[in-house]
Amino acid sequence: MLREPAGLPARPDYVAGSFRDRAGRVFEHDGEIFRAISEQAREEWEFAASLEFVRNGMQRHEIVPTKYSRQHAAAAAISDEWTAVLHHERLPLVTYPYEWSFSMLRDAALLHLDLIQRALSEDAIFKDATPFNIQFDGVRPVFIDTASIVRLRPGALWEGYRQFCQMFLYPLMLQSFRGVDFQPFLRGRLDGISPEQFHALTSFRDKFRRGVLTHVVLHSRLQPASQHSGAERISESLKESGFRKSLIENNIAGLTRLIRGLSWTPSKSRWSDYDREAEPVRLDAQVKENFVREVTAPRHWKQVWDVGCNLGRYSRIAAASADLVVALDSDHLTVDRLYRSLRDEGVRGITPLVYNPADPSPGLGWRCTERAEFADRGRPDLILFLAVLHHLVIGCNLLLPDVIDWLAERRAALVIEFVDRRDPQVQSLLANRDDVFPDYSREAFERCLRRRFTVRRTVDLPSGARTLFHVTPSA
Repeated sequence: MLREPAGLPARPDYVAGSFRDRAGRVFEHDGEIFRAISEQAREEWEFAASLEFVRNGMQRHEIVPTKYSRQHAAAAAISDEWTAVLHHERLPLVTYPYEWSFSMLRDAALLHLDLIQRALSEDAIFKDATPFNIQFDGVRPVFIDTASIVRLRPGALWEGYRQFCQMFLYPLMLQSFRGVDFQPFLRGRLDGISPEQFHALTSFRDKFRRGVLTHVVLHSRLQPASQHSGAERISESLKESGFRKSLIENNIAGLTRLIRGLSWTPSKSRWSDYDREAEPVRLDAQVKENFVREVTAPRHWKQVWDVGCNLGRYSRIAAASADLVVALDSDHLTVDRLYRSLRDEGVRGITPLVYNPADPSPGLGWRCTERAEFADRGRPDLILFLAVLHHLVIGCNLLLPDVIDWLAERRAALVIEFVDRRDPQVQSLLANRDDVFPDYSREAFERCLRRRFTVRRTVDLPSGARTLFHVTPSA
């Protein structure tokens, strides 16, 4: 529900990444999301708002609900370049494509293509084709950049085609063909994987796969249209020769079939079967479930982070008492399986992400603020940190006090599990390496924990080497 605040700020703090759209800037005020737009963008918005696919998309929550702000006449007070203000429904969490799993990126791509196809039927098109224009509400992809919907000019090309290939198609092909995680590529280059780069990454066999010749090999031999001084003359030539939008529609339909045919279904990863097969899980699961339920049930939580969520056993319990559970795990296959199960079951209120606390999403782009680091986008009031600490301290060589301090900085309640040295998992981490972790002990852990938190409750688990702690931030 869009809630209109009493007034708009005279000098809004614009969202850093919104500068790339010269026709508008996004800002937050009083907990709501707004977009100041120019006169040209206002005309395009009135056109977009009249389209049936836009109205239907907002009703189905495929497009973020958007309307004029009642204070849009006050836009001139913000800046002389703006003539109106749009009011967008706020989504619970901003995520980025390099935090999504394969199926999440695939579903986002299919939503984008479907919306473009429906736009073309009403002589409209999208200015660009970046996955940053899509967010997830739970496990449901939602298109958020309503200002990018514009009229389709006669003879116009689909300007977003190259961007779609670089940021949707090639990452999906890389994962599907080669089994290589796409997230580091998208995190390392915000423009995605270029045709030339992806061509070099494909094998001889890959060249014969469906869509590779058209969308990779031939595409890699073409320069971006922006590098050709005759780009406008090409568009005029197409207009004069009767260029039809059906050519764009055929391209969209072909890409839709291609992406629907891509899959990534490895049988196993390091952690994909842990929640079903590991002995500590088998022995401790019921007690842990009861503990998490007893912590979460008495109150309602706005946002819960389940760090090291695996297949979401405890995320599902927390979701019964939360607006949103962010289920975080570094194992891509595990996250993908969780996403697909939540999507297929129609579960709302849980968003799974590929996330490693020891190597989190940093600030990226212009001045390292265009894409905010993960910890600046979420505000948990409860964190589940179950069977994670030993992996960070011993497996990733992080300092125990630093991990506790990072958790304390979130100012959230915490359910944390300490796994001592007798546990098989810790023994496995210490095998074949020097034990340089004399500070990893129950005593050292509790000392660090009590320095930053107040302990509310503890329970020793049946496996014999694990303890749960429920703590809250110290005043």
